[in-house]
Amino acid sequence: MIELRKSQERGYADHGWLKSFHSFSFADYYDPKYVNFGSLRVINEDRVAAGMGFGTHGHRDMEIISYVLEGALAHRDNMGNGSSIRPGDVQRMSAGTGVEHSEFNHEKNQATHFLQIWIQPEQLGIAPSYEEKHFTEAEKRGKLRLVAAADAREGAVKIHADAKIYAGLFDGDESATLTIASGRRAYIHVARGSVTVNDRALNAGDALKLTEVADIKIAQGIQAEVLVFDLA
Repeated sequence: MIELRKSQERGYADHGWLKSFHSFSFADYYDPKYVNFGSLRVINEDRVAAGMGFGTHGHRDMEIISYVLEGALAHRDNMGNGSSIRPGDVQRMSAGTGVEHSEFNHEKNQATHFLQIWIQPEQLGIAPSYEEKHFTEAEKRGKLRLVAAADAREGAVKIHADAKIYAGLFDGDESATLTIASGRRAYIHVARGSVTVNDRALNAGDALKLTEVADIKIAQGIQAEVLVFDLA
């Protein structure tokens, strides 16, 4: 089964300094049909105004992945980590028993455009941890590059969940196919541009939920950036 979710059907919040689209129920947005998909709990597409950000706040028992599309996002947490992630970086924070962090756009003239992704962990109460890695454009060009996985294979960041995240860039004749094992499901989010997935046309912000579908073919991209989630 394949279910299409158009970009404009997502929840939306405008806080002035923050404009956010919610693929799943989050904060004041609630839709009983879109609370989660397997262990995938949140995909927020956020735009943070220059000089603004999220003050120190806490999380527990969640795998939190940040994926920057434009600009930069400064991170600081009570584990002693402090860095600024940019396009190509994948940041993973395992909140576990509890962590506090802040995120800020220090740029003076540019908004930060990023995806904040939450995945529910397999085990509660693990020790908090942090990791970030950079994946070059060449690694994702015309293919689906594994960027997060429970076994951290192929240089992916490690997540404490039975899930895999792939990222790909597609333009023109570039295409890629991914096989999903029997009994698993997939969620595809188009971060920008346009593309076809199994011959269905998708634009930025659109998503597909796939169950009992073995092969996923991504093609006909126009400056497209795509994330694919392989979920239990």
